[in-house]
Amino acid sequence: MKLQTIKVEEAVGKVLSHDITKIVKGESKGALYKKGHIIRQEDVPELLKLGKENIYILDLETGDIHENQAGVRLGKAVIGTGVTWTGPRESRVNLYASCDGLLKINIPALEAINELPDVILSTLPNNTVVKKGELLAGTKVIPLVVPEQTVTTAEDICRQDGWVIKVLPFQELKVGAVITGSEVYKKRIQDGFGPVITEKVEAFGSTILGIDFAPDDTSIIAAKINKMASDGADIIFVTGGMSVDPDDVTPNAIRLAGAKVEKYGAAALPGAMFMLAYLGDIPIMGVPACGMFFKITIVDLILPRLLAGERVTRKDIVALACGGLCRSCPECRYPNCTFGKGSH
Repeated sequence: MKLQTIKVEEAVGKVLSHDITKIVKGESKGALYKKGHIIRQEDVPELLKLGKENIYILDLETGDIHENQAGVRLGKAVIGTGVTWTGPRESRVNLYASCDGLLKINIPALEAINELPDVILSTLPNNTVVKKGELLAGTKVIPLVVPEQTVTTAEDICRQDGWVIKVLPFQELKVGAVITGSEVYKKRIQDGFGPVITEKVEAFGSTILGIDFAPDDTSIIAAKINKMASDGADIIFVTGGMSVDPDDVTPNAIRLAGAKVEKYGAAALPGAMFMLAYLGDIPIMGVPACGMFFKITIVDLILPRLLAGERVTRKDIVALACGGLCRSCPECRYPNCTFGKGSH
């Protein structure tokens, strides 16, 4: 790269090799003059107001790549399914969701790209629920010109796994629920779990296959879990009875149904007594009473991943520890908060 510095007053007729940004505090930020603009006499006072007493004219040499070209190549390289890109604007390429779904970030690849000199790729947290059209990430190079090899290396990192950023669309699944507790089964109190589960499931475009009730009886709960599975449930909630009282038999009932427990107990509050198990390929979620009383719980961290077709593992639940504490804000701002955002 050859860099020539020319005083603004002597730059009339020269072609800008980079955008020149104008910032008006509290109002706007954008390119007043874009790359390729031919400087006119009337531009000189405006450039001086922006503090530009000199203009840089670049001549690219073999092996160099301009920031705009670099941004476009990076944007194309990092996107996977469910992601689109626009730009460049001031050399930055933005990535957007092309569908509603669950944002997935290939964190090792993301970190490897950001280890490269003069390259940045900044994203929303992994496993964020996103809407179509939502901004997911931005990428650019820092200087006006970088060695093409830097961009090629970033592209090679992306090819290793085939993606760095993607959005898994939510599937239309059938969800069943077994509500446990003799007090509800015998209609001593009104069920509070069913409406909560229905609202959460339908918000993602899935449907409730059925809601059944069971007393605090291990064999009955297990039988109803198996009946729900045979009826075609893709996911099954089993609510209540997850604590340590003598009548809290739900964890044993889930085991008796033949499900393999992935993790009982989660470092997420609310949701410490949560259980995740699998009956074949069917996820079984044992949800403690907090799932009814609190607006946002561990269910809101796990359910979207299951509805996106992921198989959540013990390791995934353990990873919730960092960021797994809900602050119980007076006015809930979830998902625009720290809950569930710390884990990979």
